[in-house]
Amino acid sequence: MPGKRILVLGPHELGPEDHKAWREIRADSGAPANPFLDPVFATAVGRVRPGARVAVLTEDGVPAGFFPYEKGRWGQGRAIGLGVSDSQGAVLRPGVGLDARRLLRACGLSSWEFDNLEAGQRLFVPHAVAELASPVVDLGDGFERYRERLREKSPGFLRQTLAKERRLARQVGEVRFVHGVRDPDALRALMRWKSAQYRRTGRRDRFAQEWITRLVDLLARSEDPECRGVLSVLYAGGRPVAAHFGLCSPTVLSWWFPAYDRAYGRYSPGLVLLLRMLEAAAAEGTGTVDLGSGPARYKDSFKTRDIPVHEGAVVRPGPGGAAYRLGREPARLARRFVRDRPRLADAAARTLAHLGRLRERGPLSAR
Repeated sequence: MPGKRILVLGPHELGPEDHKAWREIRADSGAPANPFLDPVFATAVGRVRPGARVAVLTEDGVPAGFFPYEKGRWGQGRAIGLGVSDSQGAVLRPGVGLDARRLLRACGLSSWEFDNLEAGQRLFVPHAVAELASPVVDLGDGFERYRERLREKSPGFLRQTLAKERRLARQVGEVRFVHGVRDPDALRALMRWKSAQYRRTGRRDRFAQEWITRLVDLLARSEDPECRGVLSVLYAGGRPVAAHFGLCSPTVLSWWFPAYDRAYGRYSPGLVLLLRMLEAAAAEGTGTVDLGSGPARYKDSFKTRDIPVHEGAVVRPGPGGAAYRLGREPARLARRFVRDRPRLADAAARTLAHLGRLRERGPLSAR
């Protein structure tokens, strides 16, 4: 039947031809090949999140777009993998005319929430309430050129990081970096370190959520070049001291879960790891390392530029949309209020860290 149609499927129902069309449309759009907007990521989320769906848009029987999302109670929707996904949106053929609220109605959604909407998502950007800076590292000219730029921009930072790497080797043992290692023990160590960091800083422990742990395990086994998990490990004296697990496409590596053993914190092993990972990524032909949104001093030191991402929600009129606004908008407004005021944001971070330390110590004994 000619015309425009939208068919809603589970991610596992997409076949090889759907994956091929998804990637061709993505390439035609000119958007970066961020692995979070690849069908492999959507399929992996679908295996651990029962509400995962993909709306397949066709025009005259030809695939014209794919919209991955999750559906919850009252038809409230969210970006697929929300909470861990660093690039969100729809994959649409250039020139496709579509209205965001009509798309939601076809999907049975009363709202659709996003917090890392990538730049260029014209369908959803009008519904954004905040624009965030997501730092990236450009490696297209090779690592040596990047290191020269880093030395010009932050000579003290680079010098101190390299000095700490040498000190780590002298005082702990031979330093070795492996990019793309298959080491289940190192991956488990990374999760333990990251969980401890979340608790220490008063933030919600993502690895206490079973679906996130299962998702990481699934992606760690992916060998698809368009979206594969990459574990990078820094060893000293034969034992892992820092690690990172991220997602990689042929051109983009997403910085996702970095952590280190606090026993070696004086050597800044996380910074050493990132520097060596950038070198390895450049050697593989990766053009961009996306450090992800969220403030961090080390990101400012390593980045070459920022790209905009957006947070917000598309909300349709009706009971479901009203439920979304009542349940989510106050918290979102509070986060924006704090984030837009650096002094308040710093105070909030210190308070969270203090609460995290109290939580680590456990309840005080009665006197």
